[in-house]
Amino acid sequence: QIQRALRTLSIPLERLHVMKGHMIEDMCKGLSHQTHAQAKVRMLPTYICSTPNGTEKGNFLVVELCQSQVRTLLVTLYGDGNLSPQMMYKIFDLPEGITQGEGEALFDFIAQCVTQFLTETTSSDTNSEQCLPLGFVFPFTCRQTQLDKAELLSWSKGFNCSGVVGKDVVELLQAAIDKQARPDKEGEASGGGGWFKSRKSSQSAPSQSRLVEVVALMNDTVGTMMTCSMEGRACEVAMVADKGSNCCFMAEAYLVETTDETSGRMCVNTEWGCFGDDGTLNDLFTPYDQAVDEESSNPGEKRFEKMVGTLYLGEIVRHVLIALTAEKAMFTGTDAAVLKEKGVLTMQHLLEIVNNEDGITEVKRILEALGLQPSERDCGRMQQICRAVVGRAATLHATGLAAILSYMCQTRDLESLMVNVGVEGELFAGYPRFEEILLSVSRLLAPECMATILASRDGSGRGAAMVTAVALRLAAQRRAVDEVLAPLRLSRDDLVKVQALMREEMDRGLGKETNPSASVRMLPTYVTHTPDGTEKGDFLALDLGGTNFRVLVVRITEDGITMASEIYVIPVSIMQGSGEELFDHIIDCIIDFQTKQNLVAQMLPLGFTFSFPCQQVGLDKALLLTWTKGFSASGCVGQDVVQLLRDAAKRKRHLGMQVVALVNDTVGTMMACGYDDPKCEIGLIVGTGTNACYMEEMKNVGTVEGDQGRMCINMEWGAFGDNGCLDHLFTHFDKVVDETTINPGKQRFEKLISGMYLGEIVRQILLVMTEKDLLFQGKPCPKLQTKDIFKTKFLSTIELDGDGDSAANNGIGLDSNGLALRQIRAILNELELDASFEDSVLMREVCQTVSLRAAQLCAAGLAAVVEKMRENRGVDQLSVTVGVDGTLYKLHPCFSNNLQTTLKDLAPNCNVTFMLSEDGSGKGAALVAAVADRAANAME
Repeated sequence: QIQRALRTLSIPLERLHVMKGHMIEDMCKGLSHQTHAQAKVRMLPTYICSTPNGTEKGNFLVVELCQSQVRTLLVTLYGDGNLSPQMMYKIFDLPEGITQGEGEALFDFIAQCVTQFLTETTSSDTNSEQCLPLGFVFPFTCRQTQLDKAELLSWSKGFNCSGVVGKDVVELLQAAIDKQARPDKEGEASGGGGWFKSRKSSQSAPSQSRLVEVVALMNDTVGTMMTCSMEGRACEVAMVADKGSNCCFMAEAYLVETTDETSGRMCVNTEWGCFGDDGTLNDLFTPYDQAVDEESSNPGEKRFEKMVGTLYLGEIVRHVLIALTAEKAMFTGTDAAVLKEKGVLTMQHLLEIVNNEDGITEVKRILEALGLQPSERDCGRMQQICRAVVGRAATLHATGLAAILSYMCQTRDLESLMVNVGVEGELFAGYPRFEEILLSVSRLLAPECMATILASRDGSGRGAAMVTAVALRLAAQRRAVDEVLAPLRLSRDDLVKVQALMREEMDRGLGKETNPSASVRMLPTYVTHTPDGTEKGDFLALDLGGTNFRVLVVRITEDGITMASEIYVIPVSIMQGSGEELFDHIIDCIIDFQTKQNLVAQMLPLGFTFSFPCQQVGLDKALLLTWTKGFSASGCVGQDVVQLLRDAAKRKRHLGMQVVALVNDTVGTMMACGYDDPKCEIGLIVGTGTNACYMEEMKNVGTVEGDQGRMCINMEWGAFGDNGCLDHLFTHFDKVVDETTINPGKQRFEKLISGMYLGEIVRQILLVMTEKDLLFQGKPCPKLQTKDIFKTKFLSTIELDGDGDSAANNGIGLDSNGLALRQIRAILNELELDASFEDSVLMREVCQTVSLRAAQLCAAGLAAVVEKMRENRGVDQLSVTVGVDGTLYKLHPCFSNNLQTTLKDLAPNCNVTFMLSEDGSGKGAALVAAVADRAANAME
């Protein structure tokens, strides 16, 4: 019978693996918005999103409601890494019966304890004008909706005060404290709060502000985690193995679907005591556990806690003894009626028995003191049973911990996890083998995880002070971050104003008289038609739009379009050298390409995509207005770029091409998409630079003769704002970036939007945030001082949001948020930045702010275009397609969606479809050449 009982209390390793899997499943249910209500592991958000970083300083008050006491604590932190906090304690015993009385009486007593403690520990003239922040440790299950807002779900641990369940316990405590501060009829603070009176009298003027404010609520488990996070050790998991049992850990915030928080991490209070209430643990629930459960005040509830909590372990042993006595396996021939008394065996008895290594003398003494007459064999068996029950409790704690560690490792997409685990409680403190079992079993079940146990030395009180301190630090940081980023955050009114300004500048650019002074040049392109499907033949295309130069041959047949191309690099020395060197290099590229394609002997029509501001005076004649995108080749501005290309061909004696059309990349993009979609009448580029074009009514184009039909207008909107109309949007960061470019004061709209500048804007923000101690703990970052070191492609990587594909593979809900944060770490390493996890999250926010502004400004410009087209055509609703190209639009994970959402809001009467240009602008240039060739043949 003894062996059978011991086997019942022993759990095989395979079964622990199954339990671990069930625990993870229930954790995922608890985190999911859809299944949270059904989950037994509640996974309650705590709204604690950071652990201490050592910079916290100030005075912090803590009040902790314990089993039979109220513990008050005043902690002073000095910002020295929390190595030498000053602490003062006072413990008050709860009055008899208060735990079963009215809730108001309980909170009034807690408030009186706070008042008395402060009266005894603080002087009236110390920081009298400052409000003392208070952290409240409340070890009961609450639904928390903010750090300082928590509704009690249920009492436990012998408490059952009326009028509290369903109420906000922070509000109840704050009201009780405020009541202490209010003078009664005799002029004294209610409840005899002398501290409040002395504080008020010491102030030079009457103050209506609170002198004590409850700023954070947490349970004892969270307090333990934060206590163990001091002294330079990051602690991300905490376990309480006491009368009750619980665990908390820092989860990825985006997985906590019951909150709106998506960035960084949040501490989740698992409330795992209810694990198994759905029957998951039925096969582990022994007849002894069943008996304990039935005798409890809440049968069928908190079944896991009843197997591991010290409140119940003595009871489990008692029921084992009752069963074995009935089977005459123990206490034969003696009176064992005492075992029928509930609570006769305490946890203290069990610990004295299991920790006794000196034979059975101590066991016999304990049993005899209870009124039993044990034999030597009874004493030995008693020791075996106690060790089995206590050992099982430790093993089940280890299994729960393994589930949490594996979950953390997988959701962070790590191959291995090293983490500190804070532990406290009667079982941990009283059972020396608890730590050994916790580590060995959790390692067997989660071999990819390495846990280090940190003992909580001061209970959860000091941790509550840390929660409060961190909350105030984060609130101050949030205010400072918002202050830095506020100028970059645009309201809808800001965007409506930009839209109106763009429209004004468009009208000025189209007017013959006002065009010379307009910042949006609205250049005629002499492209008056889109492809009609009759174009055929071979056409060359050149695409010069940045540091890469493409040469293409485009073959148009009845079956469609085929293309061959090659990319050539333009060295910086040529970009910034002489015009002859630049165009000679381009011709060399063309000759090389035609030779490889066996096209040297043919005279092919050529469309030249030239992505710089030009004044076009014919389809094959365009004067360069200014260089952009880092080009500054001499002898080109004011010249006909088609003629410069023809002159270079003559110098190189190359006769294999005939330039018939010059277009910029924006027009080429529109034409390329127009071949597939006749409704494509707008071109948009958002890449290294930005620009737009659209089909305007000829009657509105004052700079060209003729009123019939339409003409594509190259807006050159990158220069929008060069006349100062956008100065109100230019932030300090934009001005610094502008001043360091090769064209200060020029292309100002482009400098707010395009890929060439966004990384630099982010870098400037990061430098300011570092100076303000908001990033990298204020430490200088030498590499970050380097211009252009923060590449715009970093924004795409950092903002990567993922589509959850990987979630389907592991069943845990991992998506690319975790992957992106790991990639942020790689970028930080590349930049030699010593960054914390919080730094990574803040960097993401900076990138999101900059890229969102860029997308919104782009949308405001586009809204002006589509609304003008709608008005031109006199329709209530315009349907139009935008052909779009550019790496920022194509590769950035959020830009296109932000652009389209904002455009829909600003131009609700326009149904705009976006079509990606798959072949870049080369195909479009060839199509312009093909349309021109078709027209020339028709004239002949």
